[in-house]
Amino acid sequence: MSKRTLVVLGHPSANSFCSALADAYLESSFQAGHEVRLLRLGEQRFNPVLHDGYHLTQPLEPDLLRAQADIAWAQHLVFIYPIWWGGIPALLKGFLDRVLLPGFAFKYRQNSPFPEQLLKGRSAELLVTLDTPPWYYHWIYRMPGVHQMRKTTLEFCGIKPVKAITFGPLIKSWPEQRERWLAQARAIARR
Repeated sequence: MSKRTLVVLGHPSANSFCSALADAYLESSFQAGHEVRLLRLGEQRFNPVLHDGYHLTQPLEPDLLRAQADIAWAQHLVFIYPIWWGGIPALLKGFLDRVLLPGFAFKYRQNSPFPEQLLKGRSAELLVTLDTPPWYYHWIYRMPGVHQMRKTTLEFCGIKPVKAITFGPLIKSWPEQRERWLAQARAIARR
């Protein structure tokens, strides 16, 4: 069964391993008959700073308006990003701050601490690279860059289930290992 998938590359460099993961996922997804769009955040033009929080409306740049349209179109979202300083890259965080706005991703409700989730009906995958051994990131650091995306961002907006796959440690990986990780991304995309 075909599904509409949006792949968001959260690494700013087109020459990164994250970019190679995105390309592998995209190619395999197309071959499986899925409709896929790729959003490379490093190529988008927008101010990643939400200057006044949600108190004032900050007009969205054309690239962010297209990103919102792509999110609304998608049934499945794939975020591919590195873990930097334990969390997500600043560019990805700024993108989420600017795009997942009240009225689009969620809606505050009067007399309720919990918002209405406006992006229900979508699922997501996180393909995450790291230089820390995955077991150490999981058990010692408690995966803040994964939990932030899963719990306090995507599930907050109604997107679930959210599955996470980690690839690492990247810094000391060898070519054969990276090829196995790319094959894993291709296999995930075919599902």
